[in-house]
Amino acid sequence: MKWLIASDIHGSAHYCRLLLQAFVQEQADKLLLLGDILYHGPRNDLPQGYAPKEVIALLNPLADKIFCLRGNCEAEVDQMVLSFPVLAEYCLLEAAGHLIFATHGHCYNLASPPALSGGDVLLHGHTHVPAKQSAPPGWWYLNPGSVSIPKENSPHSYMILEDGLFLWKRLDGTEFDRLSL
Repeated sequence: MKWLIASDIHGSAHYCRLLLQAFVQEQADKLLLLGDILYHGPRNDLPQGYAPKEVIALLNPLADKIFCLRGNCEAEVDQMVLSFPVLAEYCLLEAAGHLIFATHGHCYNLASPPALSGGDVLLHGHTHVPAKQSAPPGWWYLNPGSVSIPKENSPHSYMILEDGLFLWKRLDGTEFDRLSL
């Protein structure tokens, strides 16, 4: 199965459209959103094309392909307008025999990790910065970056996961990092 993984759309219809174009071009089977879908939060400027109602209209038709986790900007009212679950704190995936603990990153992160073993992956967004970092005792911290509000001069980005291979990509589809489990 081919996953497109993205985080931190923050209500940008402009960047959501680009993400969905990438989803089609990548021919991904599923879209995993790591939270902060509709709102920008008090610490962020409004992203280009801020229009949460348009983001709702763009994502709801793909409800059967989307898995979503709750970010620090999600609220119960978001679930009332979205046709796919958005309030889970984490989900578990498996790739190449390794556990992938996917979450937004405001609860579980490098400072407060879940119980992971060597080769496992902590996958989260929240920081808006792509990351690939080994952590003791031999598990990985991975972050796809942000679709709409990248920080620390990082690109607008997403991640692909297929057959145990993670690829970091700019929204135009160009690869800029990779990790094979």
